[in-house]
Amino acid sequence: VLSIQVKCYHEIITIGYRVYHSYDLPWFRSLSWYFLLCVNYFFYGETVADYFATFVQRREQLQFLIRYHRFISFALYLTGFCMFVLSLVKKHYRLQFYMFAWTHVTLLITVTQSHLVIQNLFEGMIWFLVPISSVICNDITAYIFGFFFGRTPLIKLSPKKTWEGFIGGFFSTVVFGFIFSYFLAQHQYFVCPVEYNSETNRFVTECEPSELFQMKKYSVPPLLQAVLGWETVNMYPFQMHSIALSTFASLIGPFGGFFASGFKRAFKIKDFADTIPGHGGIMDRFDCQYLMATFVHVYITSFIRGPNPSKLLKQLLILQPEQQLSVYKTLKSHLVEKGILQPSLRG
Repeated sequence: VLSIQVKCYHEIITIGYRVYHSYDLPWFRSLSWYFLLCVNYFFYGETVADYFATFVQRREQLQFLIRYHRFISFALYLTGFCMFVLSLVKKHYRLQFYMFAWTHVTLLITVTQSHLVIQNLFEGMIWFLVPISSVICNDITAYIFGFFFGRTPLIKLSPKKTWEGFIGGFFSTVVFGFIFSYFLAQHQYFVCPVEYNSETNRFVTECEPSELFQMKKYSVPPLLQAVLGWETVNMYPFQMHSIALSTFASLIGPFGGFFASGFKRAFKIKDFADTIPGHGGIMDRFDCQYLMATFVHVYITSFIRGPNPSKLLKQLLILQPEQQLSVYKTLKSHLVEKGILQPSLRG
């Protein structure tokens, strides 16, 4: 994920550098890469603090970095900010601020989205594989349907895209996502959240699968019973969620590609780069994936994720003893009030 992020960032920044370089203005490329380093330091530090808390507590040299992580990140950014101000050249202020904004928008598109991809991965491989596969499937099937049946133009930004391809890609992707989810949901490796085991010093994907990945029986709507001849059907609840993911990949995901097409047309270029012969740059292949990553993260936090006892326990274990005791007393009092625990007897 980091490698793809850096390459996509490089391709977008290079386009800006071609414009900027002709004015022989200082520091644009250096500052762009410096800001990339700062933002990655911030986001990956947040991930380490969130998922590797127990590991960090065992390393004294890391405790300082984690304790003051946000302050250090802000100080690094301020350094770059001051360097930009010092680099301002008379008669070119507007262009330099254009490039400053260019760098920050690029960071928002690539680094922030990459961080969300990492967050999705920790929720379970299935939340990573189904979305990216749905985008790829939609891209391929939309092309096939458009090639054989396309007649009606879809959008001026992409003259080759047709309504026939758009609609055919939608139905194909929904079917693909539904079937692909069925096979992945059967394996713990794909459905279990990725957790770091500080004792074995490795990631583990072993768990009791949640209700999302346990086979359930559903009643078939009366309208479909006459067509299918089934009254009930067995499937994983996640397959219903896969329909939502596939629908977004088919109906909204392509707008990431349209956005990229408009960007390239604005600068009169065919591709972001020539990294992949015949396909353009890495960004040309991942323009829809980043939008998809954001949707998946929002979908998980809105409709899927609940309180995580394991994660909460890890956070409690790194508290000071007096803080842990305070939490224990508060929790005990709460459970006694609800009648779950019996009050302790004295005397």
